[in-house]
Amino acid sequence: MHSNEGDAISIPEFCRRHQISVGMYFKIAREGFGPRIMKVGRRTLVSREAAEEWRREREAASAPRIPEAV
Repeated sequence: MHSNEGDAISIPEFCRRHQISVGMYFKIAREGFGPRIMKVGRRTLVSREAAEEWRREREAASAPRIPEAV
């Protein structure tokens, strides 16, 4: 996210920015791989920091594993 994009975004906006469907968001959230969320009144939001953390975690989980030499 860029600094001018606000400090928190809705789930549909998070999905749009990360090019995933809302259905996929809820699937990964159920499986424990979604970003941290916060409730503000009736709204559910993802903070800029939580989105960045989620991206780092997904990148790390996708990195190829290189076996250690014995």
